[in-house]
Amino acid sequence: MSSINPINPITPELLRRFDVPGPRYTSYPTADRFVEAFTAPDYLQALSQRREGPAALALPLSLYVHIPFCEQLCYYCACNKIITKHHSRSASYLRYLAREIELHTNVMGTGQQVTQLHLGGGSPTFMNDEELGQLMGMIRRSFGLAQGAECSIEIDPRTVTGERLANLYDMGFNRISFGVQDFDPDVQKAVHRIQPFEQVQALMEDARRIGFDSVNVDLIYGLPRQSPESFARTLSQVQQIRPDRIALYGYAHLPERFKPQRRIVAVELPGAANKIAMLSQALAAFLSSGYTYIGMDHFALPGDALAVAKRQGRLHRNFQGYSTQPDCDLIALGVSAIGRIGATYSQNAKTLEEYCDHLDQGRLPVVRGLALTRDDLARRAVIMALMCQGQVVFESIELAWLLDFKTYFAAELEQLKNLQEQGLVTIDDTGIQVTAAGWFFVRGVAMVFDRYLQADRNRARFSRII
Repeated sequence: MSSINPINPITPELLRRFDVPGPRYTSYPTADRFVEAFTAPDYLQALSQRREGPAALALPLSLYVHIPFCEQLCYYCACNKIITKHHSRSASYLRYLAREIELHTNVMGTGQQVTQLHLGGGSPTFMNDEELGQLMGMIRRSFGLAQGAECSIEIDPRTVTGERLANLYDMGFNRISFGVQDFDPDVQKAVHRIQPFEQVQALMEDARRIGFDSVNVDLIYGLPRQSPESFARTLSQVQQIRPDRIALYGYAHLPERFKPQRRIVAVELPGAANKIAMLSQALAAFLSSGYTYIGMDHFALPGDALAVAKRQGRLHRNFQGYSTQPDCDLIALGVSAIGRIGATYSQNAKTLEEYCDHLDQGRLPVVRGLALTRDDLARRAVIMALMCQGQVVFESIELAWLLDFKTYFAAELEQLKNLQEQGLVTIDDTGIQVTAAGWFFVRGVAMVFDRYLQADRNRARFSRII
């Protein structure tokens, strides 16, 4: 088992060297490889195979529900969302979610035990408490929530009060995530998201009083009008409220792909040197405050379940990022939601109109996906071992996929020699080990085994790996 202890200082030179685009590997192959030839009948076949498998009801199952609505536009956002102040739209959307759930249970039956539930968006708290309660009731009746299930929800701090947090807890949510991004008022104006530090601080105190198992805070570096000095103040404020988990993302400015980003004034974006300085500041601040570096852009206090899972080698990744749950199937509900059943990935229609049209015709709204090949599955096993455990044991891959690792991945092992020379990995006869420094650049290590990426050098569609 990996015993990575990433406390070693990361130099600005190393950060600059890996300031390149690359996938986040919430899946392999990545979602940009999905094809429209994979449609609802293929997905139904995968659901049927799950139902007919041995001990199907006992297999762990994860559930994701996408709530696309937001009251106002955040200029940095790259999520699939619908900006509206008409809250009646969420009631209609809830009825379509009910139809989608029914189409699943028609194939799978009821009683599939969900061990992990996540509501994302958009802003799930756009729905009122009655609607969220109805949604949780539908899930319990149709699937069932296992005892001790992780139930998490993304929260826009501007849409909740302490009373609403208590209501969410009573519904069964035990983990929450606050979208913060930055506390600096000038930066907030530049991205059209005003939420004072005191507001988030009060909600954090409410969440602790109520008893949530874990509270996460999302931050972004590289936003317009950010500077190392202003971001240092935000980091200090985050240290003050001390969330259980922190997700720290680098802003990817892709206005040609994401229309909201065209409202950002490009000349106000910090340069590469300042972005690297902010990342370096954040790493130093969180590690010195006692946070465990989970991997990629996630930090957690040592007692948090995510940090415990990392120490015990139980980390996994799915479309929501790092998870403590076992590697398992994921049913995804709602507009644009991405799921995984068996050796397949699937994605729902990306527009609300198309999503509803499929359901009005009694069809699941799956419009694209992928059936994984044996090579895909073997490479996924290697990439996820690197991303989650920080090591690959040759023998385990060889036994699972009936291949000779050093022969099958000869080209990849040759590429890794360069990373070994840079002190990011070590390679011996038994396997590959990511070093303490390499853990901060694990996406770059995993990219070596991405057959699609190696064949396609057009990586501009991805965020940068640091």
